[in-house]
Amino acid sequence: METPEAAAPAGSLFPSFLLLACGTLVAALLGAAHRLGLFYQLLHKVDKASVRHGGENVAAVLRAHGVRFIFTLVGGHISPLLVACEKLGIRVVDTRHEVTAVFAADAMARLSGTVGVAAVTAGPGLTNTVTAVKNAQMAQSPVLLLGGAASTLLQNRGALQAIDQLSLFRPLCKFCASVRRVRDIVPTLRAAMAAAQSGTPGPVFVELPIDVLYPYFMVQKEMVPAKPRKGLVGRVVSWYLENYLANLFAGAWEPQPEGPLPLDIPQASPQQPQPCPCFHVPSSRAAVETLGVPCFLGGMARGLLGRNHSLHIRENRSAALKKADVIVLAGTVCDFRLSYGRVLSHSSKIIIVNRNREDMLLNSDVFWKPQEAVQGDVGSFVLKLVEGLQGQTWAPDWVEELREADRQKEQTFREKAAMPVAQHLNPVRVLQLVEETLPDNSILVVDGGDFVGTAAHLVQPRGPLRWLPPGAVGAFGTLGVGAGFALGAKLCRPDAEVWCLFGDGAFGYSLIEFDTFVRHKIPVMALVGNDAGWTQISREQVPSLGSNVACGLAYTEYHKAAMGLGARGLLLSRENEDQVVKVLHDAQQQCRDGHPVVVNILIGRTDFRDGSIAV
Repeated sequence: METPEAAAPAGSLFPSFLLLACGTLVAALLGAAHRLGLFYQLLHKVDKASVRHGGENVAAVLRAHGVRFIFTLVGGHISPLLVACEKLGIRVVDTRHEVTAVFAADAMARLSGTVGVAAVTAGPGLTNTVTAVKNAQMAQSPVLLLGGAASTLLQNRGALQAIDQLSLFRPLCKFCASVRRVRDIVPTLRAAMAAAQSGTPGPVFVELPIDVLYPYFMVQKEMVPAKPRKGLVGRVVSWYLENYLANLFAGAWEPQPEGPLPLDIPQASPQQPQPCPCFHVPSSRAAVETLGVPCFLGGMARGLLGRNHSLHIRENRSAALKKADVIVLAGTVCDFRLSYGRVLSHSSKIIIVNRNREDMLLNSDVFWKPQEAVQGDVGSFVLKLVEGLQGQTWAPDWVEELREADRQKEQTFREKAAMPVAQHLNPVRVLQLVEETLPDNSILVVDGGDFVGTAAHLVQPRGPLRWLPPGAVGAFGTLGVGAGFALGAKLCRPDAEVWCLFGDGAFGYSLIEFDTFVRHKIPVMALVGNDAGWTQISREQVPSLGSNVACGLAYTEYHKAAMGLGARGLLLSRENEDQVVKVLHDAQQQCRDGHPVVVNILIGRTDFRDGSIAV
């Protein structure tokens, strides 16, 4: 029989269990109260009479960060933020396709050194931007994409245009967030803007559900039934919705810091720069000139040294890299453009600098090895290198050897320009005349395959940040960037002449945006190399597979299509081949008069780019 002393400890467990259960219950209730925002609402009130809306908070943050333009295609989900931006003096530029809005923001970021901003509506509005966002990621462009979304209360319940947008953009953006309360708009946007510019720059995405953008009275009307259901369940539902609404707007209009947060930009250590007699570098012109070493310039680095600079070597890059004793890859990636690193000699000392470690070491485990890998800002690295090499001189014969190879290649180009073509105009000769006509204040936007690939050899940008290719550093090879890049470039640099070099295939993506240029009075000039086909693909497909299937287009009258959209249109063909320069000057003058212009240039085919790659 159990003694009272033995039974006592078992009996004492009940109060402990009861205490634990009560504690757990209290913790659960406190957690629920926190999640429902009850504690926050005790200290922060809801101004139910206010007509302010979350769009005003968005616009305030953008203005505090120096944003002057926002690119968009309108949708009801994002209307409040567009209206608020307009009221604060941020110019709202609407396009005819969402992808153009993001491309324009990308160009704005590249040319301004700040974050480019685009806003699009929910669902298909956002899915339409995916190509441009991926392009910005691979080009390391700091772009802020603002996306509308269904009400926070109705997500995953079949609301209009409601999809899992965050899952779509997480692989593409370095920062993704969904704002759940109005008071969170400001800190979330500040964090996103800082993330876009810190480390390796890139796109960021902020989802703004419709109920955090519209004013209280409108959200209340949609969220809370005018006549609540009767009974206990009805009262519970009514209380939950009222509380949800209150938590959504509690503290919404309390003052918060709106300005930029500090940026985290990696810097090379002072010990890392080393002497280097051959450069592939997108940095400061003065620094490169001070170093006095020959340079190959790719991507957006084209134009760094201006036109015809003695240190800028434009041709025979692979041969030069094989001979170099030391090579600096400054911001350059060993992707297909450097044959994955195979063009680099194993006897060369290779120094590579990049903000992004993955890009920096790409293929280094297979085809090449760096002597020194520096993770840091390229511009800062080059400036430190100049400081460390003051007084150093290099033998001039290496530069002269490379310049002589350039001169021989240029003579070959002149011979190809003089060769007749079966029909229409010789594109090599046309582009030589473009090069002779191009003004010093021009910005070149390039979008195409064969025609643009030819132009890369013949047309020289006149200065830094005056060549806008699809990728600044990436290998995405995007077609369709032209109109968006031109839009962003002209708004960012209104005094520049924006010349767009299009292949006729690529121009199909941009044609409708001439309506945008006309409506917003943005004069840009498009030169369409019209050879009635996807010629870069055809060059390989026909000889290797014996068919031109899907490569053929028509000699479409693009100049007339542009005129139908309200722009000006000009035609260049064999009938007026002696007036190429005159037609280009006419197009320039019409742009100066405020009109966007399309010059449809009918061209034949040459062997200039035989052997070029399309895959």
